[in-house]
Amino acid sequence: MLGDTTSADAPLGGGAGDRPGRRALILVENLSVPFDRRVWQECTTLRDAGWDVHVICPRGAKRDTEAEAVVDGVRIHRYPLRAATGGPAGYLREYGAALWHTARLARRVGPVDVVHACNPPDLLFLPALWLKRRGARFVFDQHDLIPELYLSRFGRGKDLLYRAVCALERMTYRAADVVIATNESYKDVAVRRGGRRPDDVFVVRSAPATDRFQPVPPEPELKRGKPHLLCYLGVMGPQDGVDYALRALAKLRDEVGRTDWHAVFVGSGDAFEAMVELSRSLGLDEQVQFTGRIADADLVRYLSTADVCLSPDPRNPLNDVSTMNKVLEYMAMGRPIVSFDLREARVSAGDAALYAPANDEAAFAGLVARLLDDPDERARMGKIGQERVTGRLSWRNSQTALLAAYAAACRNHTPVSAGASVRAGSTAGPKQGEGRAVER
Repeated sequence: MLGDTTSADAPLGGGAGDRPGRRALILVENLSVPFDRRVWQECTTLRDAGWDVHVICPRGAKRDTEAEAVVDGVRIHRYPLRAATGGPAGYLREYGAALWHTARLARRVGPVDVVHACNPPDLLFLPALWLKRRGARFVFDQHDLIPELYLSRFGRGKDLLYRAVCALERMTYRAADVVIATNESYKDVAVRRGGRRPDDVFVVRSAPATDRFQPVPPEPELKRGKPHLLCYLGVMGPQDGVDYALRALAKLRDEVGRTDWHAVFVGSGDAFEAMVELSRSLGLDEQVQFTGRIADADLVRYLSTADVCLSPDPRNPLNDVSTMNKVLEYMAMGRPIVSFDLREARVSAGDAALYAPANDEAAFAGLVARLLDDPDERARMGKIGQERVTGRLSWRNSQTALLAAYAAACRNHTPVSAGASVRAGSTAGPKQGEGRAVER
């Protein structure tokens, strides 16, 4: 289990990964790799523990575009995928194509000891079962609670499709040898709803790569002539609350009477254009800037200059129990946060954030104003956040839990991949150790 006392200097190792010849295949549909930072951290952790790691994932639009690549010793097999549009029918087309490509590439990879499937969607248990019948152990890495995501994103209630995604989740839980949860709330769902034994569920928290988030000197020109900079970082989907943030900023201007700020929204998603239009309709054009995805260096510049960071995810069935990566990334950069009062937001940020009552935009605006007027409080909260991210919430603790999950999955398991040919070994791709800029 995830412990709070693991030494940051403790060596990696132990468990099944120390035995030669072990091969792991990680299945991802939601993002490309290494752009998916959680998956990439898992890949490198397993690699360092002695695993031969393969990944099957979609190609990226602007990066991770090669069909096959070897990046820092991890072999990545990518397929073309068109993102869903037009409601549930679009998702069925997307997921069907993803399953076909995943099965095709899994056959090319050959025998593996562990198949590690990362949702969404809760359909990857199908190729995982095919590999399990050939001797692999199945690790289910639950990134999202799909029934809660369905309720929060589509607002259709507990209809036939909701019951279908619940059934797929149950089948995934049942098929898995071990479950990885991103936090204790997700573990509780795996035990309570999935019927898993607590000893078979391992909490592997997402954590920012601290070498990626290193503050640099602030650049006042990024504030566009204003005394203060507000920053949002992350995905812009219907459930991510960017609309709440924009309405809160309009209240900060109109009801609180504050115009001494410039706000930058970093990231993209399927609600991006709608959020730009909402900003325009609220008359925020002069004070709100949308950058889209940007390179790491530019992201660090904005966060290093920001006075307050925004986490406006509204309370809904998914957000209340989910760990938000942006919160952890703000903390790594030593930035104070304003958030709505969500259960897992408090677990992650603690006193590094101020919490507005759920979905109360006026209260959210008031807390932003409070922090803008109190530089000492901002500094104190920023220090608390950095200490949490480098301490009990560090990736080092999650590495220990990940390797424990693999050890449990492979207990009393005879390797099936010894001598398997590495078909992707000659594929073209970045040289080992080659660095890449990361877009957000």
